[in-house]
Amino acid sequence: MNFPSRNEVERIRRQYPAGTRICCDDMPEDPRPVPSGTMGTVIGVDDMCSIMMKWDNGQGLSLVPGVDSFHVISQEESISEAPDMGMQL
Repeated sequence: MNFPSRNEVERIRRQYPAGTRICCDDMPEDPRPVPSGTMGTVIGVDDMCSIMMKWDNGQGLSLVPGVDSFHVISQEESISEAPDMGMQL
């Protein structure tokens, strides 16, 4: 097993700080993956470079960079997913 260097861990932590919103595209190697299109929030990055997540569907499965496919959700994407909180007259 290859352990990531301290520099690699710090790079991933800077790239995906806690609070970053992410959308899962694919988890090809997990027997019970987070469904594609599920959104969640980064809660941290561990010493193995796994991105610890709190998924909106309640799952807590981490992402593995280089294995899982995912993307950071832009603010516009996040806003379009939010429920309409407009005032009704």
